[in-house]
Amino acid sequence: MRNPYDILGVPKNAGEAEVKKAFRKLAKQYHPDRNADDPKAKDKFAEVNSAYEILGDADKRARFDRGEIDGDGKPRFQGFEGFGAGGGGPGEAFSFGFGGGSPFGRAADGGGGGEDIFSHLFGDAMRGGGRARAARGGDVEATLTVDIEDIARETKQRITLPSGREVEVTLPSPVSDGQTIRLRGLGRPGAGGAESGDVLLTIRIAPQERYVVEGSDLKVRAPVELEDAVLGGKVRVPTPTGAVEMNIPPMTSSGRTFRLRGKGLPTKGGGRGDLFVTIDITLPDDGDDELATYARKRRAARVS
Repeated sequence: MRNPYDILGVPKNAGEAEVKKAFRKLAKQYHPDRNADDPKAKDKFAEVNSAYEILGDADKRARFDRGEIDGDGKPRFQGFEGFGAGGGGPGEAFSFGFGGGSPFGRAADGGGGGEDIFSHLFGDAMRGGGRARAARGGDVEATLTVDIEDIARETKQRITLPSGREVEVTLPSPVSDGQTIRLRGLGRPGAGGAESGDVLLTIRIAPQERYVVEGSDLKVRAPVELEDAVLGGKVRVPTPTGAVEMNIPPMTSSGRTFRLRGKGLPTKGGGRGDLFVTIDITLPDDGDDELATYARKRRAARVS
């Protein structure tokens, strides 16, 4: 795998904010949903995610910078350089005390002076005929960005994991920004037949200008023509699942809020939050002489 700094296009001394900004830009650029006709985009998207998995985690980034893990987050084996029959020099990595016997078994005279070199190097993994000890695979972190409309419609999300594998994810109810869900068995493969790790998927709600999210409830502002506010009538209101018509009574003031029950986001147990609609009265852009005359009469009556 390429160097994660090169993949995200940031220098080694880049700050956390710079790394995150570069990741978001590339993730948006190569997202499979935006590149349905480009088969290479999926691989590039997975590569970007894997790079951010390293550089977006302070501990993993430090370990990579020290050379302890590679660009895939896998440990680099260290310790063979300088392996020699040394006399304690700076390049000496191991001291086994072989004595006069075979370097790979017990001493030639049958004594216990020699030790198993492979036990020193690999521990229990090389004992018992070379069978590796079972070890659960590591967990992998990933991010999923969803729209308010997808949450409201409970749309299943098809995502590409850092491994390149595509899976379909059912969003939890309720959904909150920064929430992490666990996809079991989709992380790194285990060793020696052990189970695979999990994917820890962090959900981010995409920025949007229309709604204010408060748990499973939503707030929205609806523009209303002056005549409709004065006389009452039907007002078309946007919701995440499609626009609906709402009745407002005569003489509705700007700033008045109405509740549309069940038009919010899914809640635990199959319910739904509410949509709170605040009225914004709009005036004619091109002026209105009759309205201006009426307003002057109202002002004069108020002053007198």
